[in-house]
Amino acid sequence: MASFNTYFIRYFVPVLFCAVCSDSFAAEKPSRPDVLLIMPDQMRGDCLSILGHAAVRTPHLDELARQGALFRRAYTTVPSCIPARHALLTGLFPQTSGVVGYAGRPLSAPTMPQLLRDAGYSTVLVGRNMHQIPRAESYGYQTRILCSAYDDGDDYDTYLKKIAPQTDTVRKLVDHLGLSYNGWEAKPWPFADEHHRVAWIVRQARRVLAESTAEKPLFLTASFVAPHPPLFPSKKYFDHYSAADLPRPAHGDWVDWEALSPKGDRVGHRVLLEGEPLRAAQAGYFGLIEQLDDEIAPLIEEFKSRSNQAGRPWLVWVIADHGEMLGDHGYFRKCEPYEGSANIPFLVAGSQELGFRSGLRSHQPVCLEDVMPTLLELAGAAPPVVLDGCNLVPVLRGENRVIRPWLHLEHAPCYSKAQAFHALTDGHFKYIWRPTDGTQQLFDLNKDPREEHDLSKEAAHRQTLNTWRATLAERLAHRPEGFSDGSQLVPGRPYRPLHAPRP
Repeated sequence: MASFNTYFIRYFVPVLFCAVCSDSFAAEKPSRPDVLLIMPDQMRGDCLSILGHAAVRTPHLDELARQGALFRRAYTTVPSCIPARHALLTGLFPQTSGVVGYAGRPLSAPTMPQLLRDAGYSTVLVGRNMHQIPRAESYGYQTRILCSAYDDGDDYDTYLKKIAPQTDTVRKLVDHLGLSYNGWEAKPWPFADEHHRVAWIVRQARRVLAESTAEKPLFLTASFVAPHPPLFPSKKYFDHYSAADLPRPAHGDWVDWEALSPKGDRVGHRVLLEGEPLRAAQAGYFGLIEQLDDEIAPLIEEFKSRSNQAGRPWLVWVIADHGEMLGDHGYFRKCEPYEGSANIPFLVAGSQELGFRSGLRSHQPVCLEDVMPTLLELAGAAPPVVLDGCNLVPVLRGENRVIRPWLHLEHAPCYSKAQAFHALTDGHFKYIWRPTDGTQQLFDLNKDPREEHDLSKEAAHRQTLNTWRATLAERLAHRPEGFSDGSQLVPGRPYRPLHAPRP
């Protein structure tokens, strides 16, 4: 058997190129910051008004971007909730952990909340769980106040039964409204705004701030269900977007539009969203984003104030587990390599003591795995031996660093066998390969950010295509599925949501 070092070099090339990761963790640093991690579920990276979105309004998230950094080419390396959250908690790429699709396994690696807890932090999760397995395992969160989209009997469900006993459970409320947990149907929230899940999560997070001791640094995760379906924002947001001028979904010239149905396929993944169904879905989705933006404003201010009073730096980080296709190219939901699904918001702002550069804009590829090493650096905690993510602190402080030459995204079959993909991006180009049949695509994200024109069949881009293809073949060498022989990609190999993790 090859030595661990040989295996590491062959199997995990990008880590060796991560210039920021290779820096030693500095010994001298300001006092450890309080951390507020704000995590919407299924929020697209382009849904920020500071980016010039045609409809959505996010003034408070925009202000964080002005205060700190906005990474425009931020991605989830495996765009569905279970594996994405696994990557966030462990800092491991799916290729390393073996969690490469919509299936989970118990976390054997040290988790970010565990390491922060061990470093002296109070660790609190409010809102949606992290899809951990087993669900009862906290993986380092000392306190959990839970609100899901589907769990009968969690903290929010218990609250809702008290204020609206006729609903019985959250699930029955969703069914009564004619909505679903993954569908594009949308309606306004039927109760007072204060009882909405977004408002409830923020209220609980603010209570944590008020009641937690200031003697220890705080790691508070506010994990939202919004804007994930069911799409039911409060009425004022739903009504606003229902009447607004809404953008047209991305319309790729590579899509077989004639094959799509307005009723969707049997699993609801491919659908021709247009007319009123599209308008309702967008109103529900954009409405939830604006509602979240409004609700988090006092949470952010109270968080900063608490840290300032304690004489401690503060850091606010906004990420999502994945995006939402929302009709782009005839898709709904996630699990796709395209920008609507894989690109996520990635905003980082910190108090002056941290030395972050304000107004930083980056088009370098970053990912959820980068959160863990960055926070461990700022917390003065040693990183685990095996860690794929990059420490972004030097970049946040304005240093001109190459974070990584490219990022690998993937997903095992999710809604259909043909949906499986591998993709590479350097923030400028994106190469996509479908292991089921060998289909490939190439997009120029600078000129074509909506990925409406596939360059893979154009002679002028053949060399670029071949370079990316060879890079992916090298990346996938030694994968247990047999996707590559080291120099050539091999289609038709079986792809499972889990494979054996790296030893």
